[in-house]
Amino acid sequence: MSADLWLVVGLGNPGPSYARNRHNAGFMVLDVLAARAGGRFKSHRARAEVLEGRLAGARVVLAKPRSFMNESGGPVKGLCDFCKVPVERLIVVHDELDIPFGAVRLKRGGGDNGHNGLRSVTKSLGSREYLRVRFGVGRPPGRMDAAAFVLKDFSAAERKDLDLELDRAADAVEALMADGLAVAQNVFHAS
Repeated sequence: MSADLWLVVGLGNPGPSYARNRHNAGFMVLDVLAARAGGRFKSHRARAEVLEGRLAGARVVLAKPRSFMNESGGPVKGLCDFCKVPVERLIVVHDELDIPFGAVRLKRGGGDNGHNGLRSVTKSLGSREYLRVRFGVGRPPGRMDAAAFVLKDFSAAERKDLDLELDRAADAVEALMADGLAVAQNVFHAS
């Protein structure tokens, strides 16, 4: 594959029972990007659903691992190897508890902050130096367990703004690809 190729992976859990969970925000953002690229996801031997297309003027492979969240690393590593995409051109889109609902934050590297999907990706790649688009889902109410909270669907109030916020996160992915991390952070961290 050529040097201009990007790999964008959304993290989530497969199957209809998880489809609208907070933990599947990564999959939801990838669905927005797939609509923009005008394609459909197809099964890939790397245990992922993939779509090849163009976004932000560049070639891109969009991917949703078919594994459960805590085993996302295998499919991500398989796709990086298959597509010959260096870790610097990998963007992982995921839910983030420590950010208010709908806020989008971008970064390269860092810890996994207790996120099992990120832990699996980092372990499989042997590197933390991939780009991240973090979609805020907020903290659980009261004493609710964080693991239970992320496996619940967005609330009715959140669902009113969800499509708009997912669209913003998709914009952030395209800004990362087109303009780089620093410029994209200036745009999306200001709002």
